[in-house]
This record gives sequence, C-alpha cells and structure tokens, in this order.
Amino acid sequence: MNDPRPPFVASKPPQGDLPVRRVRPPRGTLRGPNGVFARPEGDPRSLFGEMLDWVLAPLLFLWPMSLALTWIVAQNIAHQPYDAELSRLVQALATQVSAGREPLIRRNGGSTLAAQIDNAARTLVWSDDDSERWFQVLGRRGELLAGDAALAVPSGEPVSSGTVHFRDDVLHDAPVRVAYLWLATSNEERDNDALVQVAETLTRRERLAIDIIKGVLLPQFLILPVAVMLVWLALSRGFRPLDELQQLIRRREGTDLSPMPERGVPEEVAPLVRSINDLLRRLDHSMAIQRQFLADAAHQLKTPLAGLRTQAELAAREIDGGRGDPKTMRHSLRQIAVSSQRAAHMVNQLLSMARADADSTTLRPQWVDLGAITRNVVRDFVPRAMERRIDLGYEGPEDDNGATLPARMMGEPVLLGELVRNLVDNALQYTPAGGTVTARVQHDPSAPFLVLEVEDTGPGIAPGERDLVFRPFYRALGTQVDGSGLGLAIVQEVAARHGAAVAIDDARPRAGETADSPGARFTVRLPRGEAPPD
Repeated sequence: MNDPRPPFVASKPPQGDLPVRRVRPPRGTLRGPNGVFARPEGDPRSLFGEMLDWVLAPLLFLWPMSLALTWIVAQNIAHQPYDAELSRLVQALATQVSAGREPLIRRNGGSTLAAQIDNAARTLVWSDDDSERWFQVLGRRGELLAGDAALAVPSGEPVSSGTVHFRDDVLHDAPVRVAYLWLATSNEERDNDALVQVAETLTRRERLAIDIIKGVLLPQFLILPVAVMLVWLALSRGFRPLDELQQLIRRREGTDLSPMPERGVPEEVAPLVRSINDLLRRLDHSMAIQRQFLADAAHQLKTPLAGLRTQAELAAREIDGGRGDPKTMRHSLRQIAVSSQRAAHMVNQLLSMARADADSTTLRPQWVDLGAITRNVVRDFVPRAMERRIDLGYEGPEDDNGATLPARMMGEPVLLGELVRNLVDNALQYTPAGGTVTARVQHDPSAPFLVLEVEDTGPGIAPGERDLVFRPFYRALGTQVDGSGLGLAIVQEVAARHGAAVAIDDARPRAGETADSPGARFTVRLPRGEAPPD
C-alpha cells in the first residue's frame, strides 16, 4: 500500500509505547557523523562559491575585531580632552592652595584655610552637565583640609611633585577618573607633601566614546553590504571567460576537433585552453588513425568474403546446371574453407589489435614465465610447421644439468602470448619449406630485462622496410605470402605496453645458407620488473 503520510514529518517525543516517526533526509543527501546533512562526495564543487567563501570569510572574521579595536581607540580618544580638563582643574586648585596655605596656618590656623580652599574648589570643580566631580586636599601630615574624605590616597611609591598624574578608581560605587598632584612645602622639616585630587565620573567620556563608535561603525554597516556586492560582481566578471569557454565548447559539433582560439583569453585561463587544444589534437589524430584502420580492415575483409561468395555462387550454378560433379564441388568447398579460414584469421588479428590498443588501466600485470609462454606458443604451431616441413624449435635458459630455468617478468600473460604468437606466425609464413624457425628466450640474472628472439631462414627484410612493416596492413614487396599485415603491428603495440621495443636485423648465418636468404631476426627486450619473486 502507498503511504499517505507526508515524506518529511517531525513528530512529538514518544509517550509510552507510541511509535515514533523520524525526519528522513531528502534524496541525494548524506548524514554526517554529527547528524548534519552533508553534500554527497560525488557532487561537483563550486569554484565560484569556494572563492567567495575565501574572500568573505576573512572580511566577516576581521569585522568584529575591527569593532573591538575601534572601541579601544575611541576610549583612548575620549580620555584625552577630559584628562586635559581635569589636569587644568587640579593645577588651578593647587595654585589656590599654594597661595594662601602658609600665612593662614601661622595666623588663623587650619580652619580658615580649609574654608577658603573649600569655597575656591567648589567654584572650580562645579560642572553644569550630568557628570559628577569630587575633590580632596590633604595637608603635609595627611590631614584632610578640604573635599571628600572617601577619595583614596594614591598607593605605591611617591611620584615627583608638581606633575599631574592620572589613575582609574572607584568612588561611591561608581568608576571615576582621578587626577592628582603632590605639592612640595617650603619648610625643610616637612613630613610629607600636600596632595590635591580631583575625581570625575566616566559619563561624559563614555558618551563621547559612543559617539565616536557611532560615527565610525554606522558607515561600516553600509559599506559592508556594498563590499560584499562588489566582491560578488568582481568574481562574476572574473569567471566570465570560463562561462564563455563553456558556451563555446557547448556550441561545438561532436565532429569538430579544431583548436579553440587562444586570443583574448585571460592569462590564467590560457593554460586550460592550450591543454584542451592539445587534447583535441590528440583526439583528432587518434580518430584519424581509427578511421584509417577501419577503412583498411573493411578493405582487407572484402577479399576473403568475396572469395566465399564467388565459390558459393559457382557451386550453386554448377548444381543448377546439372554439372555438379564431385571434383568441382570438392574444389569449391576447399576454396570456401580457405576463404573462411582467412577471414577468421583476419578477425582474430583485428581482435588482438583492439585488445593491444586497449587502455593500459585495463591491464592486470602479474609475474609470468616468459619461457613457459613461448614454449606453449611453439607447441601450438608444431602441426602447422610439420605440414609445411619447417623445423620449428625453442631455446631457453637451462642450468648445468639441462633443467629448464624460469624466465620471470612482470607482464600481462594474454598480451605476451599474442606477441610471441604473431612473431612465430610471421616467421612461419615467410619461411620456405625445409627452412628453420627458432624462438629463443635469453635470461641473464644480472640484467634488468629478458630477451625474446624469433629468427627464421626466409628472405629477410630490407633495411628500408624495417620501419614500415610495423604499420597495420603493410606487406613487404616482392613476397607471395598471403597475410593480413596486422601481426607485426600487434607485436609493436604489445611491446610498447610493456615498455619494450622491437628490433629487426638479419639472422645469424648458418651452414648452407646463401646471401639470397639472410633470414630475419626479431629481438624484443622486455623489462623484468622491480623485484622478481624467488
């Protein structure tokens, strides 16, 4: 039955034994280790989004730091004018104290001095705004002459007299800024200096700091969205060449492999365009080779297929005319068998060529015995060699007792078998009756490679044609051999897959051989591998 409930429902917590429905993630999403839906690994990343994140993340990270630094700077700026005002008040009050202190003490005593100082200080310290101020005047013995007794005396070592100093303190449960000045007395038997202090609340300072913050930060709230928009527009404009390149590639036909124009491309995109053009050139070359290969293969298959059709039509005509004698029918059937065998051989070699041309990532290299592979191939060709009266043999590494030694290497056994098979088949085709074909594997434990040789006593290959015989469907001139022309092309492709090369030279001279039949020797040096097994 279909579930009528909606696909995404968050239910209430379970009560008792009631079933619980959980939130199901949307299709195509993954659940991370912390329960958060994460992007699937196969989804493409957005280069534009990543660059935008890298540009905006520092901006958004530095903006709170800018706020904090602006607040600290605003506090320092707000202190400067009010500290200067407190300094003037302390100096003015100190002038009043110094002008009348000594005469008043000798003539009328401290009470008269305290009254005059208190009147003068209140006139100086009084403020017409909402800030509060307190003052304090202490005598040379620490006695309170005027002001608020709750204002604390500065702690620590006495500072120099006649200089205004500042400190932050708490008075009547309110934070205050205090300016104080030590006054030196005129008599030499003083116990201490007189002290003048003026304290002020931080109300005006905080208001000024807030005004500074507003003046600085309010424009930033307007500038930040504009900056984000400008970054977005700049990145969009920077990615425009990529969009144009994408549209250019999208508008192309599937058969258009011409290079893309590199003029007007930004410097950062130019390497990408050059790489794409290089890929297009290689694809064009590869497709041209494939088209030529298919055309040649179709042309080569026409001959055996035409022979099959001709012999079949001839046999049918003989039967229809009442002239189908056994001898004629036997000849037609023999020709049909030869043509079908030739077509089958051609198809097998085309399949071998396709297997050798396959991507190297499909290969599965393993440790193989090249001597065993060569022996098996020679054994398969023995009936054919006996039919043509050719001496086919194998020579491999042996120990002192005549026992066969393994010749191990890292390779793909199927392709190596195709390589040896095509070399032996090519040698048997070009070797006349009574000749000799030898497959040889040379194994030197100290050498980093194995040597495979296949030599024959045929007509040989002229030096000018030794590079041409590796082309598909090429046949040496002046020979009457009926072949496909693919065998040596397969040999070269398999050798290249294994990091080897194929060399051609004349065979070793043998007794009874003449200069007219120098023979041919194919030599393949195959890398053994890093560490052969025991």
